[in-house]
Amino acid sequence: MNPDLLSALSSRRLLCDGAMGTQLMLRGLAPGACGEKWNMDRPADVEAIHRAYRQAGCELITSNTFGATSTNLDRHGLGDRAADINRAGAELACRAAKPGGWALGDIGPFGGFLEPVGDMSEAVLSDVFKQQVAALYAGGADAIIVETMSDPREMKLAIEAAKAMQKDKPVIATYAFGKRERSFFTMMGNTVEECIGEAIKAGADVVGANCGTSLDLNDYLRLAERVVKAVGKTPAIFQPNAGSPQMISGKLVHPASPADMAAMASRLIEMGFRIIGGCCGTTPEHLRAMAAAVRQS
Repeated sequence: MNPDLLSALSSRRLLCDGAMGTQLMLRGLAPGACGEKWNMDRPADVEAIHRAYRQAGCELITSNTFGATSTNLDRHGLGDRAADINRAGAELACRAAKPGGWALGDIGPFGGFLEPVGDMSEAVLSDVFKQQVAALYAGGADAIIVETMSDPREMKLAIEAAKAMQKDKPVIATYAFGKRERSFFTMMGNTVEECIGEAIKAGADVVGANCGTSLDLNDYLRLAERVVKAVGKTPAIFQPNAGSPQMISGKLVHPASPADMAAMASRLIEMGFRIIGGCCGTTPEHLRAMAAAVRQS
């Protein structure tokens, strides 16, 4: 039996997996199509991606449910299948993670804006997140990861929804930042310190950053320094993209090599991060190189 995730994290660093969307596209997912629907229609492909990351050394396997709130699935005419899609996603992640690893039930932004900027109320969004959390736990998720958030209010609602459903299960919270005037802000204009503080106050057990807008690896290192200072004693997580994407011969390419990401992992370990992983553009090959750096720490 696996130890509790937080107990394991207190004694060693853990490696989370990398990008899912680009891996689905390599297997034929059309641009703009619903990748989460593959949990039902092409589960073998989704599980194969999870297993590739697990074989690369990743101990935390993230379910293919980033865009699987009912609000996001409504855009594909699939809102009424949200529970089934999330449960299946968690089951696939569990099968690949075990034994020896943990499955993270993935929650991303709901796809709109809260009032008064948008028309979504906090009460309705809280219910949307609770429904997704319930389905992820029904599928066997060991913890929830709320990722790529830009609005601390939305992050708070997601964390509180996860804790309301099962307060003893860990919640990991990560934001996406962009660079402006040599500092870092979310799309909503919030600072690193504001975001981290709100997530901790809401009850997150692990806090940090993933993804980013037009950030190169040096930018990610500067962002990581801000994050690790802001978290204080709370365990920190960092999942950078494989550099800032570039258009080469008509294709969007992330330039960082596996060796580049391994060097990044070593620096993040030196800073004190407890969970390290990858985001957009990272592959099992990137994560295999990062795993070697984690093992040497």
